[in-house]
Amino acid sequence: MSAVFIDLNQTEDVRDVIHRAVEALSSGKIIAIPTETVYGLAASALQPEAVKRLWELKGRDSSKPFAVAVKSLEDSLDYVPEMSTVAKRLARRCWPGPVTLVVDDHPESVIHQLDQSVIDATVPGGTVGLRVPDHDVTLQILRLCAGPVVLTSANLGGQPAANDGQTVLNDLGDQVDMIIDAGPTRFKNGSTVVKVDGDQLTVLREGAVKESVVRGLTDYIAVVVCTGNTCRSPMAEAMLKKQFSTKFGCEIDQLPEFGVNVMSAGISAMPGAPAANQSVEVMRQYGVDISNHSSQPMTGRLAKCADVIFTLTNGHRNAIVSQWPELKDTVKTLRPDGGDISDPIGSPVAVYQSCAQQIDQCLEHWLQHIDFSQFPKRT
Repeated sequence: MSAVFIDLNQTEDVRDVIHRAVEALSSGKIIAIPTETVYGLAASALQPEAVKRLWELKGRDSSKPFAVAVKSLEDSLDYVPEMSTVAKRLARRCWPGPVTLVVDDHPESVIHQLDQSVIDATVPGGTVGLRVPDHDVTLQILRLCAGPVVLTSANLGGQPAANDGQTVLNDLGDQVDMIIDAGPTRFKNGSTVVKVDGDQLTVLREGAVKESVVRGLTDYIAVVVCTGNTCRSPMAEAMLKKQFSTKFGCEIDQLPEFGVNVMSAGISAMPGAPAANQSVEVMRQYGVDISNHSSQPMTGRLAKCADVIFTLTNGHRNAIVSQWPELKDTVKTLRPDGGDISDPIGSPVAVYQSCAQQIDQCLEHWLQHIDFSQFPKRT
C-alpha cells in the first residue's frame, strides 16, 4: 500500500496536516517529515512495534542507533538531566538547527521509562543522540506529540538520504505510511553529529555545519552592554579581553584558541558606529587598539548565546531582563553592588580615564568569580 502523500505547498490548512501527522505517529505509523538537512523517518517512541518496523526498514545494527527528536534544549534535559555546560552551550546556540548532540545517557531519563526494545534502538552504547530539527512544521509535530519521537534519515541503508518528498515517495513509498513534502531541504546534507563528553567534544560526522564552526560555538561568550556601544562598553570589552589574555598567558588575538569570545553591544546602538575618540585614546594607554571597533545593537540571538552579560547600569540590566526574562541569571551589572557606571560621552579624556579605571576594577572582581571549568578544552 502506497503512503499518503501530502504536498504542503498545495495544502490550505497546514494545521490539519500537523494533527494528521501526530495522529499517525500516536497510532503506530511511520511518517516521513521535512527537516532543514534531509528528510527524516519518524516513529513514536511510545509505539515499540513502529520503532521495530523502522529498525527493520533501515536494516540497522546496534552500532547505528536512532536519534531522539526533541522540542528544545529544555525538553532535552528530560532525556539527559546531567548535560554538561559545554553541551548545553552548544545546544543553546545550535538548536533548532542541523546539529545532533551525542551525550551520555542517564538511567533516570525519560528514555528508560520506555519499552526495552526502544531503549535498545536509541541508547545501546550508553549514549543518546538528540536532535531539534529547524523546520516549523516538524517542530509543531514534535510539540504536539505525547512522547518522544525517534528519527532517522529517509533512505535505505547505504543509499543517499532524500532531499525532497518526491524522492522519499519513489524510494520508500510502499514502506512508510505518510510523507509530508515541503519541497527541497535547505542544506541538502545531513546534520553534523557531535559527541560531547564533559567539556570536550568530538565531531563524529561533519554535515551541514563545519567542524571549525562547531568548535567556535562552544566558546565561552561574554558580552558587555551599554547604551550606544561607542564609549563604555567598547572600553570594557577591550579591558576584559586584556584581562583574559593575561589569565591565559596569551595575546588577545589568541583568545579563541582558549575558547573565549568577548563582545560588546548597546541597548540603543546603531550598527557600524566607531568608538568615541576619547575611548580609543584611553584604551591605547592600556595597550589595546579599539580604533576598528564597530557598534552593534543588543539582539535576542546575541543575548541567548551569551554565557554572561555585563551591563554598565542597572537600567541596562532591567531592559535586557524585561525583554528576555529567562536570562535574569545571566545578566549582571558590572558594578558588583548593582550601581551604575556613568556615561562619559562628550566629556574630556580625563573623565574617560576615570571611567576606564572603574570598569577595570569591576572586571578584576568578576574575573575572580568566573568558573573556568565552563570553558571548552581545545585539544
